Parts: sequence; C-alpha cells; structure tokens
Amino acid sequence: MIHEIASLTIDPARSAAFEAAVARARPFFAVADGFLSFGLQRVIENPARYQLIVGWDSVEAHMVRFRASPGLQEWRRLAGPFFVEPPSVIHVAAII
Repeated sequence: MIHEIASLTIDPARSAAFEAAVARARPFFAVADGFLSFGLQRVIENPARYQLIVGWDSVEAHMVRFRASPGLQEWRRLAGPFFVEPPSVIHVAAII
C-alpha cells in the first residue's frame, strides 16, 4: 500500500464549506480501482492548510487509473474552487 499526500491551501474563512465538499467527493474515490483509505487533516499551525491522505494499492492506481476516471473530474469540480494555490502531491510508502 502507498499513500498519496496532497497538501491543499484554501481560504480558512471557507473551511466549513471546503470540508463539506471533500466529504461529498469521498465516494468518488471510494469506488476507484485500487482505493484503500481516505482522510482529510487540517494543519494545526496553519488553518488554511490541509493534508488529504488517500491510500492506494499502488502509485499506478492513483496516477493512471484514478486520474483517467470520472472521479477525478468530480473531485476537481467539488474541491477545486476552494484552492488558493495548486495542490502539491507526493506518494509515500511505509518503511517501518
């Protein structure tokens, strides 16, 4: 399993609406081939920053299969209007 970690920056005054939009987008991830888990975390030191953490069975599941699916477009439609800068995405694998 790998995790996609997307660093997201929004206007903190719109946090409740953003969090609701992410909750509405979650089902589009959940039906994706290779999907394993989903979480949204707010950065304590900076309320404008969030970390979206999605578990996938492989990088390909995220970067190829999900990105080619209608789910990605729905994610962008729902969450994209809240971003004040482009998301930064990395993939990590557990070592220990």
